[in-house]
Amino acid sequence: MSSGNVFVATYPPRRCGIATFTRDLASATGEHEIAVLHPPDGPEIYPIEVRHRIRRDVREDYVRVAKSLNRSNARVISIQHEYGIWGGVDGESVLDFVGALTKPVVSTLHTVPQDPSSGQRRVLKGLINASAATVVMARSAAALLGRVYGVNPSDLDVVPHGVPYLPLVEPNSVKSRLGLETAPMILCFGLLGPGKGYETVIEAMPRVVEASPRAYYVILGATHPDLLRRDGEAYRTKLVDLARALGVAERVLFVDRFVTPSELGRWLTAADIFVTPYPNREQIVSGTLAYAMSAGKAIVSTRYPYAVEMLEGGRGRLVASTAPGVLAESLIELLSDDDLRRRLGRRAYEFSRSMIWSQVGARYRQIFERVSAGQAIPAAIAHSAADAQEVEAQSVRA
Repeated sequence: MSSGNVFVATYPPRRCGIATFTRDLASATGEHEIAVLHPPDGPEIYPIEVRHRIRRDVREDYVRVAKSLNRSNARVISIQHEYGIWGGVDGESVLDFVGALTKPVVSTLHTVPQDPSSGQRRVLKGLINASAATVVMARSAAALLGRVYGVNPSDLDVVPHGVPYLPLVEPNSVKSRLGLETAPMILCFGLLGPGKGYETVIEAMPRVVEASPRAYYVILGATHPDLLRRDGEAYRTKLVDLARALGVAERVLFVDRFVTPSELGRWLTAADIFVTPYPNREQIVSGTLAYAMSAGKAIVSTRYPYAVEMLEGGRGRLVASTAPGVLAESLIELLSDDDLRRRLGRRAYEFSRSMIWSQVGARYRQIFERVSAGQAIPAAIAHSAADAQEVEAQSVRA
C-alpha cells in the first residue's frame, strides 16, 4: 500500500451522496486509497483505488480491514460517518473499526441528530473520542455538538462541503443543450425519496403557474436505491399523481436518472431558481444546496440549520414554514424580478468560492498533516464556541 491517506466510506459506482462526496474529497487531497463500505446490494466492481472491501453487515470485516491498515504505510484514516452506511444497530460497527485501528483517524460527520437516541449518542461520541480530529461542515453543527453532546466546539474543524467549479452563466444560454424550453425553471436534484419536501413544491405550483404561466419545476434524480429495492417506484408515482390531480402535470418534469457530474453541472447552470424545501429541521448539511450555490443560483429554502447559515446575509430566500402557500410567495417574487434573482445568485456564487473542491482538499490536507504529526487540536480556531452557539440560535429562530 502507498503512503497516502485511506478513505473509508461508500464509493462509486454506488449511487449515494456520501459515495460521491468521498470520491470528490479523496481526489482533491492527493495520493489516496479507498476502503469501501459495501452494502448487500452494492456493486461487484469498484475502481482500482478501492483496495479493501468491508461488507457492511459482516462484523468481522471491520476488525480485519483495520488490522490490515495498521500494517500498511497509510498515514491517516479518513472516515465518513452517517449512521446508515455502517453496520450494526445505529451503525455501531464503526466503533469496532476505530477500536481496532492504531493509525490516526479523521472523522467527517454528515449527520448529527438534534434529539439522538441513546445508541446514536453512544456511537457518535465514541467515534469523536477515538478520532484525532473531527470535521463538521457548518458552524451550526459544531454548536449542536456542544449543546447536545458535550463536545467543545473549539476542538472541531469546520470545513465546508466541497463543490465543483461551475461558471456563472445566464440560464437560458444552457437550456437548449438539455432540450428544455427557454422558460423559468425551478430545480431540485438528488436521489428521490420521502422527507425532502417535493410534495410541497408540487402543491405550490398551481399558484406559481397562475403568476408565471411558463414556469416549470424539474425534479432531477433516480429513486434512492434502498427505497427502490423496498417499494419500487411507488413514491415517484405518488408525486406524478399529485401533480396530475393539481392540474400542473405539464409544468412538473421528472428526470428519472442518476446524472454524471458534467450533466449535473448543465442542469444547475440552466436553472433559474433552486429550491430545498426540506421539512427536517435537523438537516446539518445539504450537498444539493452547496452545489446550487456553486452555480450562482437564486435559492429558496426552508429554515433548516445549514440553509440558515449558508443563505444568511442576502445569499438566498428562507421561508418561515413548509406551507405550500408560503413557498409559492417566495418563488413568485423571484420569478417576477430578474435583477433580484441575479443579485442573490451572485452573492451565493461569491460566497461559494471558498467551497471549491481544490480549496476544501487543501484544508483536509492541513488536517491530515496535523494529526499525522501528533497534533490533535486545531492549530487555529476559525470560530469560537460563542460564535457557534450564536449560529445555532439563528438556525432555530422562526
